[in-house]
Amino acid sequence: MRKVRRKSMGTAGEPAAVAVSVVEMAVEGRFGEIEELFAPSLRAVVSARLLQTAWLGEIGKRGGVSVVGQPVSEAAGAGLVRVSVPVGCQQGGIALVVVVDEVGMLHGLQLAPATTVPWEPPSYAEPERFSEQDVTLAAGADAVPGTLSLPHGRGPWPGVVLLSGGGPFDRDETSGPNKPLKDLAWGLASRGVAVLRFDKVTYADHERMASSGFTMTGEYVPFAVAAVRLLRGRPEVDPARVFVVGHSMGGKVAPRVAVAEESVAGLVIMAGDTQPMHRSAVRVARHLASVHPDAIPEGAVESFIEQASMVDSPDLSPSTPATALPFGLPASYWLDLRDYDPVATAAALGKPILILQGGRDYQVTVADDLSGWRAGLAHRPDVTIRVYDADNHLFFPGEGVSTPEEYEVAQHVDPAVVEDIAKWLVAERGASSSLEGGC
Repeated sequence: MRKVRRKSMGTAGEPAAVAVSVVEMAVEGRFGEIEELFAPSLRAVVSARLLQTAWLGEIGKRGGVSVVGQPVSEAAGAGLVRVSVPVGCQQGGIALVVVVDEVGMLHGLQLAPATTVPWEPPSYAEPERFSEQDVTLAAGADAVPGTLSLPHGRGPWPGVVLLSGGGPFDRDETSGPNKPLKDLAWGLASRGVAVLRFDKVTYADHERMASSGFTMTGEYVPFAVAAVRLLRGRPEVDPARVFVVGHSMGGKVAPRVAVAEESVAGLVIMAGDTQPMHRSAVRVARHLASVHPDAIPEGAVESFIEQASMVDSPDLSPSTPATALPFGLPASYWLDLRDYDPVATAAALGKPILILQGGRDYQVTVADDLSGWRAGLAHRPDVTIRVYDADNHLFFPGEGVSTPEEYEVAQHVDPAVVEDIAKWLVAERGASSSLEGGC
């Protein structure tokens, strides 16, 4: 094997040294040894075989590893450290990003673009028009940190709570170099809306994903309710106009938040899925296999089909192992999802709803998901639906077939999306007719 140059690293056992050792093991093909470092939550969703396929696919496209660069570390919450290790190849490079705990176990692992462009404010953000402060949201024995963006001036302002998509996202819904929820927060705060966003409990406590009693409801609802109540208690915020804005799974769960907290004035659902998640996982895997075969390991589609069938099975029970289910989520999570109908829940609310959908979104689609909202809410005059033909799942405008590579390029949420949400929020409650459209 060709010798790989390596820059000077830290002491063994430190997160940076652990991350570099993972890269070295991958270069030497010792994927089984890497798997031995997986914490239970990571072991449930990633295997040595899956890692090997992804690594060889990325390295193969770039002509082999030539140098391992200096690792960069940052706090990741709950005592964890996120380390990014640049990996130089003959034709470009990538970064291996791992999340490491105090004993050197891995809680996250990702192959990312070689360079991460620092987030820059979108053109529609005007930072001089608002200020931000840290807050803490307590839900029972748990607490998560968040950020409150408050417009300058007298108010009282309408307020929104932002909910990110499925997975252990931070308050900005950071995805590569992009921060779509921060885009939204800064864009809306620049337009006279108070915005509260927060780290998900699964980001603050990575082991929560592997908990046997963990559910979507527990992941979102208590913290969203706490956020709504915090906003309503602020003198700068109009307590009668506090809304929930949810993206992806955050949009799916938003109606359940409004049931739990009756004071919610209305909902903005951005790319909220209505197709059962285990079935959409199969659809997405098939889509990626057809447009981007390198992104899907051999046998992955068949594995998703088998796991999805277990979710649909009457044999699914709390004791079903997470390894037999999609994404390594526990049976409790799927039982909770299986019993939840977001469209029927939204239809029974009697609150105004704005539903936004990207036309190029392959994860939550017009045909498979928006159709559910349209059919179930067709009788509601206070529901407005907008489709942005050029936008993908993160509401980034583009052209052609959307692929995961789009998320690796620094960009911002569509200005039209921010403007439409702001107009809807500051309008008189229920006046969704201020926008074109409707069911």
